[in-house]
Amino acid sequence: MLLTPRVGPRACSESRTQPGTGSRPHSRTRPRVLRHRKAALLASAVSVCLLAATGPAEPLGIGDRLYPDLGNPGYDVASYDLSFTYPGTNDKPLQAVTSIDAWTTADLDRINLDFTHGTVQSVEVDGRPAAFASAGEDLVVTPDHGIAEGSWTRITVKHTSDPVYAKDQDGGWVRTSDGLVMANQADAAHQVFPCNDHPSDKAMFTFHITAPNGYTAVANGLPAGADRVGRATTWTYRTQHPMATELAQVSIGRSAVLHREGPHGLPMRDVVPSSDAKALEPWLAKTPGQIAWLESKVGTFPFETYGVLMAQASTGFELETQTLSLFEKNLFTEPAYPKWYIESVMVHELSHQWFGDSVSPATWSDVWLNEGHATWYEQLYAEETAHRPMEKRMKAAYSASDRWREAGGPPARPKVPAPGQKIGIFRPSVYDGAALVLYALRQKIGRPAFERLERIWVLEHRDSTATTADFVQLASAVSGRDLSGFLKDWLYGEKTPPMPGHPEWKQLSPTGTAGPEAPRSAR
Repeated sequence: MLLTPRVGPRACSESRTQPGTGSRPHSRTRPRVLRHRKAALLASAVSVCLLAATGPAEPLGIGDRLYPDLGNPGYDVASYDLSFTYPGTNDKPLQAVTSIDAWTTADLDRINLDFTHGTVQSVEVDGRPAAFASAGEDLVVTPDHGIAEGSWTRITVKHTSDPVYAKDQDGGWVRTSDGLVMANQADAAHQVFPCNDHPSDKAMFTFHITAPNGYTAVANGLPAGADRVGRATTWTYRTQHPMATELAQVSIGRSAVLHREGPHGLPMRDVVPSSDAKALEPWLAKTPGQIAWLESKVGTFPFETYGVLMAQASTGFELETQTLSLFEKNLFTEPAYPKWYIESVMVHELSHQWFGDSVSPATWSDVWLNEGHATWYEQLYAEETAHRPMEKRMKAAYSASDRWREAGGPPARPKVPAPGQKIGIFRPSVYDGAALVLYALRQKIGRPAFERLERIWVLEHRDSTATTADFVQLASAVSGRDLSGFLKDWLYGEKTPPMPGHPEWKQLSPTGTAGPEAPRSAR
């Protein structure tokens, strides 16, 4: 996720760095209206039918430090099969069916799924009707028989998926001028479909999207057919690599799908408003070269396809949905944004296909591994193609790092988001603050070792999840030295350590003046 600056009449009074200064903004400027919050929460609860539960349904979670209610214990999802029927207007619920194939990791009398913002009509477990109830933002399913550990099970939920709430939420369905797209990071996929909504449980996905003729539907992965029956068409897409729920993408709109070829014959498709296809083509044509540039840094593109989705919507961010990154169309049409800046934003989301999508965070506290790396390659691209020195931006980040850590926590231990602000973990400390950690590491171990580390990291953890501890361990192995103490200070310290090779770099005091010189002992 990359937060978008606002310019001109859309800018708010909050101070932020504007394009052209070499820095990207780090905090969203779109305040959320919280009036009638209790009524809204009640209205958004899942409608359920309670059929004979043996006791009160309770929400569960896997205990993620930042989102403790996300995810559910007792099973591992292998695949999702999602069917959505779009009614032809984005202010009415979609009819939907979600089928989940999972492997149980414990004996289960009940199965908790993360789900809200829809009406559940029926649930089946292994083809047999099951009782169900809501509990917080969980759908609690009670099958008519217990499920033993080590069993395959299929849960099928017939439900609605409601975009009406999109205007008041940080994610889920996003209403565009001509349809819908998804933005599920970090705590919002379950606002669209029942799931185990945590990146530690990646799975394969199949999408079936039915829409009136005249609309185009596109989703993650490769197309597997488009069947027209009467006045509607059903589009099918399948992923060829596992995916976290927060990276799911479905676009429904009056769109053009533009095809091209990337490096090594990689099939590419871009999704843009039909009326803007010609004007946006110069930007879209840049992506194959950007992929080739990133492959030269970290290795072969990790997925079966890639493309850019330009939405006519105001989100406040860009998003690395797997194989089809989401962008506001305005990013490419707003004249205040310099060309080099727009390209660096494109590279930021593209970098996430390796860092965050292929290699996903095991917990949300590991999000710095996503955003720090994407910011790193965004900056490196701007340095190599637009002569925007990375060292200049890193020096500016260093001067602000202590303030970022105080406000948002150190890079690998972000502060818990405030109530009602689910994307509140996306603060400066996990963007430029985390890229600063990578810069310090490169200064410490040298460029050749750092570049080997990056390639090995994405190869070793491809299609999987990884932790901060995994990164520290690999960095130590590649460099041939114990970096645990060095990286612990950089990743978890309340204060920013001295920068190796730059003892003259200083923190700014709260008044904006340089603070005391950092100790010269660190290298």
